[in-house]
Amino acid sequence: MFSEIDWSRHWFASVRDAASRIDLSLPSVVVPFCEQAAALALVNHAGQPLRFVPQADLPEGTAYEEFIGATGQVPTRDNLHDFFNGLVWLTFPTIKRELNALQAAQIAQDGVGKSRGPARDAATIYDENSALLVVRDDADGAALVDALRNHRWREAFVQRAAQFGPAAQVWLFGHALMEKLVAPYKAITAHTRVVLAGDDYWALDDAGRRAWIDRTEAQRLAAEGLAKGGFTPLPVLGIPGWWPQQDDAFYDDVTVFRPKRQAA
Repeated sequence: MFSEIDWSRHWFASVRDAASRIDLSLPSVVVPFCEQAAALALVNHAGQPLRFVPQADLPEGTAYEEFIGATGQVPTRDNLHDFFNGLVWLTFPTIKRELNALQAAQIAQDGVGKSRGPARDAATIYDENSALLVVRDDADGAALVDALRNHRWREAFVQRAAQFGPAAQVWLFGHALMEKLVAPYKAITAHTRVVLAGDDYWALDDAGRRAWIDRTEAQRLAAEGLAKGGFTPLPVLGIPGWWPQQDDAFYDDVTVFRPKRQAA
């Protein structure tokens, strides 16, 4: 299954380094994931060492998030979905820990039930389908964010294309989002969190930027929690340079680049 992944794609940049340290020739990713987690001294929110275990270790009737929060063990199947999840744990472990803490707290408060509830829903969206849009904290950055939030796609992706790279970066976080992008199609859309960054971020190399994002976003989650309405939709293949033939016809496709809904 790993032969299907084109690691040169922009959207895998966030986990490419972590993937390079995993021996993909082994029959299972569980052992190499455990080795990398131990090397990084990763722990869950209760301070327990983080370990990856086979899916069969998850007791029947126990919620996945609850199990991680209680044991530090991450049930893992040998498929693309769980592979990308493991890579995100190795790349943004502090954010993952805070998300799991939020989910475990909600389960402890409300039980598992038939419905997750708004807080747990938001955490699941973040975990599965999010991207982190880091934008320079200045007037141009604010204008780009405003264009995206109001679905002025041509302004954001064409008129402001030069901001992407030196003043705006998209880092994928959601493992289900990465799984979908193994076989990309135009309609794939991320739930995006905007992260404002000053000169200290832009002076870092890629490894330093990933560490900055992990630290900054985790602190934000711990301080503010998470609201389902806090995401901005972002058609991933519209990001400048992320897909060939980003011409007028490409951005004119309103089935993907949808106008903002007007409030009733």
